[in-house]
Amino acid sequence: MRIAPEGWPVIAVVAALTILPVAGAALLWWPAAAVLALPALAVLGWAVWFFRDPERTTPPGDDLVISPADGVVIRVDEAELPPELRGLGAPEGRLARITVFLNIFNVHVNRVPVSGRIVKVAYTPGKFLTASLDKAGEENERSAVLMRDANGRWLGFAQIAGMIAKRIVNHLREGQEVRAGERFGLIRFGSRAELWLPPGSVVRVAKGQKIVAGETVLAEMGRAAPVVEAKQPATAGAAR
Repeated sequence: MRIAPEGWPVIAVVAALTILPVAGAALLWWPAAAVLALPALAVLGWAVWFFRDPERTTPPGDDLVISPADGVVIRVDEAELPPELRGLGAPEGRLARITVFLNIFNVHVNRVPVSGRIVKVAYTPGKFLTASLDKAGEENERSAVLMRDANGRWLGFAQIAGMIAKRIVNHLREGQEVRAGERFGLIRFGSRAELWLPPGSVVRVAKGQKIVAGETVLAEMGRAAPVVEAKQPATAGAAR
């Protein structure tokens, strides 16, 4: 089983906090060590299991939006991009939005939803409200990303911290070329992910549906309007 590299420091701390008490108890009184051993192994096993990073098979298709996170869809609605992603050429106004809630039992490794180029990565400090609350998307700590695919379609997505998620990891860089399904980070413990889709997209999931990062198709994007370059006005004295 592959373990996310970001998980090893946490696993090491948990191992020290669980194994050392058992070892100390074994030196003093064997029955006490036997009592402590089972819960200690359970906690350590859970820490290793939490940071599991299974392989995923991403379905092909330039128009497909793939889930960036494991979890449950808790909202399908319309909303504007977060303030930190506006004013960069992306569509303005309300866009289709999909919100995913991750509990502590879900795989927390996040994956890129579409192939394209990263335009902006923005970290915003905030609160640590329960990730399932409506206002958590606006008030909680988050890392938001704006990207554009090869067909000129804009897409935004965000990792949002929850009540016990105190560490957002995002390895994406502005200007980076990425592929759909590629790993890009994780959020430790319960958390939330949101996506803002380009105009013309058709959502393929519903509220309450369980989804899998890197595999579940969340939506199909419509074709972007062709970019038409403005013609330069003729200058005086131009050849006739």
